[in-house]
Formats: sequence, structure tokens, C-alpha cells
Amino acid sequence: QVQLVESGGGLVQSGDSLRLACADSGRTLSSYTVGWFRQAPGKEREWVATISSRAGIAYYRESVKGRFTLSRDNAKSTVYLQMNSLKPEDTAVYSCAAKRTFGAYASDASFQWWGQGTQVTVSS
Repeated sequence: QVQLVESGGGLVQSGDSLRLACADSGRTLSSYTVGWFRQAPGKEREWVATISSRAGIAYYRESVKGRFTLSRDNAKSTVYLQMNSLKPEDTAVYSCAAKRTFGAYASDASFQWWGQGTQVTVSS
């Protein structure tokens, strides 16, 4: 059973950094592809980044490339999203999700397990 819990959100200023964490209380996350999605008020949820299970290959949406970095600590069953040079347009609720396969890595419909989300607010 995969149970995801996000942490690390908060209120920061433009240009600051945050590190989000996605932990699996069942300690099985090393076997899963993990994605991050975000949803801003009044907007649809959008894909942010995904990291594969074993090789740790990461993919990012264009607007966060060079600013966001995914990593995983399989011993801790945790995936991290390091967010640097944050912008007001990054403000959203960020949620992590997990799936067994890597295909359709940017599609929220393909992910089976979801965390509750953590709020990130970037002020200008």
C-alpha cells in the first residue's frame, strides 16, 4: 500500500527556494515512478516533473527546467523536489503521485496514488 505525504511548502518571496518532500509511509516508493503536479486557484492541475523508479531519470515541464530538480532517496522512501528561483506564477498546491510504470509520465490520469498536497505561495 502506497501512502504519500508531502511536506515543505510555505510562503516565500520571489527568487527564494523551497524543497518539497514526498514520503511513503509504506516504505515502498523506490519501486515507483513519482510525479509532481500543481494546481493554482481557478486553473487546471498541471504536470511539473517526474522521476523514474530505478534509474532516477527525471523529466520537467519547460517552465521549470533549470530551476526545479528532482531527486530520490530510496533508503528513506522519499522523493524531493528542489525549487529554486521561485516565481509568483509557481504559486499552487503541489501534489506528488506514484505509479508502477513510467509511460505517460506527464498524465495525471495515469498515476494511481496521490498525496494530499502542500501549498506553495510565492510573493512578488
